[in-house]
Amino acid sequence: MTTLIEFLLMILGIARYVILIYFALSWLITFQVLNLRQPIVARIWYTMVRLTEPVFAPVRRVIPPMGGIDWAPLVVILGISVIEMLLRQNLYTF
Repeated sequence: MTTLIEFLLMILGIARYVILIYFALSWLITFQVLNLRQPIVARIWYTMVRLTEPVFAPVRRVIPPMGGIDWAPLVVILGISVIEMLLRQNLYTF
């Protein structure tokens, strides 16, 4: 059972990094440091959107963007942190 929990923790860690990359890319594209007309940037960006949108969409329905700021990545990262804490606390009880 601990192997399953460790696997889940690894998946949550990967998800956290994907969200952080999405967040950084969105800011770089917004401030025109990166350009979506470049094929590699566009391919990475659309891949990140496809990976994160299934997680962000339900959060965006509950918490819409306020003042032009999308709060979905922050809420999802906080949720991942809470799940990780719960899994770590119960890692050795199984």
